[in-house]
Amino acid sequence: MKTIQKDTLTAMVFDNRTLMGEAAAKDIAAKIKELLETKEHINMIFAAAPSQRDVHKALVEDPTIDWSRVQAFHMDEYVGLSKDAPQGFGNFLREHIFGKVNFRSVYYIDCEAADPQAECDRYAALLREHPTDIVVLGIGENGHIAFNDPGVADFNDPCDLKLVELDDMCRNQQVNDGCFATLSEVPTHALTITVPALVRAPALFCIVPAATKANAVRDTLQGEIGEHCPATILRTREGAKLYLDPESAAKL
Repeated sequence: MKTIQKDTLTAMVFDNRTLMGEAAAKDIAAKIKELLETKEHINMIFAAAPSQRDVHKALVEDPTIDWSRVQAFHMDEYVGLSKDAPQGFGNFLREHIFGKVNFRSVYYIDCEAADPQAECDRYAALLREHPTDIVVLGIGENGHIAFNDPGVADFNDPCDLKLVELDDMCRNQQVNDGCFATLSEVPTHALTITVPALVRAPALFCIVPAATKANAVRDTLQGEIGEHCPATILRTREGAKLYLDPESAAKL
C-alpha cells in the first residue's frame, strides 16, 4: 500500500480493487465499533454506485458489525424513475447492503415524490433529527460527490438536500457504468444531499476505483480546492480518507 497525504486528506493506493474494498470496510467497521462504545446507535450515509460494490460486499461479510444499532441513509436519488427501476439508488443499496444486513432503520429518498421540494424538506428534517456520524462515498468522473456536480455544488449551501440538474458528464458516467443503455434514458434531475450536509460528518470514507476516475482523483488531490471539483473539499476535513486502486491512482 502507498500512502499520499494532501492537506488533511489521507489517500491510500492498494494493489487491487478487492484489497481496496476490504481495507475500507475494515476501517469503517472499526469506526462503527468505536462510535457504538459511547452511543446507543449511529447514523450512516451510503453512496450508490458500481464503484461501491467492493466495500459494500466486504461490510456485509463482516460478522462483527452490529448493524441493529446503525441507521442508514442514501445520499442521492433520481427524479422521475419508478420505484421499482433497478437504476434507482435506493434499489441499488437495498440489493447490495440495505437488504442484506439488519439495520436499525433505513430511510429512503422517494424518487416518485410529486413535490420534489417537499421531499427535500422531509429528508433534510430526518438528517437534522439524526446527525450523521459516518459517510461512505465515492467521487464521480466530473469530481462530484453525491450529485453535487461542478456548477451546482455549493460549499456554503444553506440546504441539506436539494433538486439539481445533472450535467452531461455526470449523465454519461451512468451509461459508462452500465446503469443505462443510452444517454437519453438517464434522468436529467436528481435530489442530492448537499456538500455541507455530507462533510459535516466526523468520518468520511471515500472509495474510488477504476481508470475512469483517474482524472477526477488527480484533480481532487492536485488541483486547487474549489467547487469546480467538488471532491476537493475532502482535503479540508480531518476525518476524511480516500481509498484508491492502481487504475484510479494512475495519474498521480
